[in-house]
Order: sequence, then C-alpha cells, then structure tokens
Amino acid sequence: MGSFSIWHWMIVLVIVLVLFGRGRVSEIMGDFGKGIKSFKEGMNEEEAKKAAASPPPAPPAQIATQQPMEPAPVATETKNEQV
Repeated sequence: MGSFSIWHWMIVLVIVLVLFGRGRVSEIMGDFGKGIKSFKEGMNEEEAKKAAASPPPAPPAQIATQQPMEPAPVATETKNEQV
C-alpha cells in the first residue's frame, strides 16, 4: 500500500496530459533536452578555456653529461744539483 503501482502512474500521466495538453508536454521535454545540451557545451567550453589558459608543461630538464676529466699534469720536482 506504500508504493505506487503502474495504474497510479497511468492516472498521473493522464492528468498531466489533460492539464498541459500533448503539445505542451512535448515542448517542455524538448526545452529540457536543449537545456541539457547547452549545459554540456558550456562544460566543454570551460574545460577548453582552462586548457588554453594554462601553459603547456615544461619538458623535463636535460642533464648535461660531464666530460671525463683529464688528469691534471703532475708536477715533477727536479733537484738542482750544485757542484
């Protein structure tokens, strides 16, 4: 007794059709569909604006390879012999 059966919904549908008429109900549904379509387009435009406003991510930094260091010249000491 707490839930609505199919007959309850059929009676509600008939009352709505009598009050608004068949053309008016289809017009309301058409407007509802246009509203949903407009909402989706607006969401897509917002996402496109955000993507255009933010700069593209920078490429990863290149790590320069170090050239192998040449060994430093070794200073050799020479002894001056005094004669």
